[in-house]
Amino acid sequence: MTMLTRWDPFRELEDMHNRLSTFFNRAPARLGWGDGGESLALADWSPAVDITEDDKEYLIKAELPEMKKEEVKVTVENGVLSISGERKLEEEKKGRRFHRVERAYGAFERSFSLPEDATATDVKAEFVDGVLRVHLPKVPAAKPKALEVKVA
Repeated sequence: MTMLTRWDPFRELEDMHNRLSTFFNRAPARLGWGDGGESLALADWSPAVDITEDDKEYLIKAELPEMKKEEVKVTVENGVLSISGERKLEEEKKGRRFHRVERAYGAFERSFSLPEDATATDVKAEFVDGVLRVHLPKVPAAKPKALEVKVA
């Protein structure tokens, strides 16, 4: 008996994505629905970041919704600022099922080279309303000093 298989172009795209992920040593996380229905491959994620500057400091803002400050780590080493953590997928509870999961989950790490005029010793971070703010103070610029030369 020959079984007919329905052609699904999106399935072919998903297969190609999985092969490319394997080629680049990344296995995509998958959520299967178990009933032959829709499945979703979750991409690696990294939080969106804004970097601004004023006369006194650089400010890095990272969006980390539904994370706690204990789940985020900020380090400065060898002139590189790193922000890392993990956002965990909510587990299904009894009587509650997921119909669609589109937000990304998993471990992340963002790294930024410090500008030459930033000081790594006084870095401060605060976590408010799902936004991590990292303050990188600038090294005070040396003021040019005029030297008077006496003419003999």
